Amino acid sequence: MACADGRRQQAPSLDQAVDVLAAIRTACVHREGPSQADTGTEAGFVEFDSPKGYGKARGYLVKPAHGKGKLPGILVVHENRGLNPHIEDIARRLALVHYVAFAPDALAPLGGYPGDEDKARELFQKLDQAKTKEDFVAAASFLKGRPEVSGKMGAVGFCYGGGMVNYLATRLGSDLAAGVAFYGSAPDLEDVPRIKAPLLIQSAEQDDRINASWPDYEKALQAAKVSYQRFLYPGTQHGFNNDTTPRYDAEAAKLAWERTLAFFEKHLR
Repeated sequence: MACADGRRQQAPSLDQAVDVLAAIRTACVHREGPSQADTGTEAGFVEFDSPKGYGKARGYLVKPAHGKGKLPGILVVHENRGLNPHIEDIARRLALVHYVAFAPDALAPLGGYPGDEDKARELFQKLDQAKTKEDFVAAASFLKGRPEVSGKMGAVGFCYGGGMVNYLATRLGSDLAAGVAFYGSAPDLEDVPRIKAPLLIQSAEQDDRINASWPDYEKALQAAKVSYQRFLYPGTQHGFNNDTTPRYDAEAAKLAWERTLAFFEKHLR
């Protein structure tokens, strides 16, 4: 159930999970988290087929270096700049707590992330979003079918990626076991009844465009009896989780990440 004021309240079961995870894991997974030289993960770029999208797509696959048995998978969806180092780092953080993380690059059909944030934004505008959406649907299928994945799959996304998680929830049905959307746009409201996964909505307080869509989205979620929680982080701006920008809010990002891990722990293990 959603909180009445949307801020720091939450269900007791999730609170308990947050406390446990915060004590055990936060120090090693939150910034200043894993680096490019991290030895606790195995990472590399892989291609996958996307027949309804751009045909071929590419992403960053990360798993624990010493994992035993099958693990849940988590799709990691980037902001409107493609698969930059920050999102690669998010994927490694998840692998360090024993998930198989896969971060597709929407810009792969146009040559991939160019190494410059401004150029990446410009390049992003050239994408055919209908094809890009199909690439992410194909990425989810690719991840769920990996031999090292248990069959349970979640998704987390930021900005553009938060909206993509909301969209994927309407497309994947029960194939998606949990979705976490950081300050993402709402999906088409007529598609909300198709959502089967529980959702965790992470919102910035100073984010007028995204927050304006929330009341109608919440009504649609309630009407469809979708399980969801929403947290609004006081004083934060859109993008508060990204520790490579001036909008980064360390306290809010830490709490949001703890809640994200607790949510996945509850629904994917």
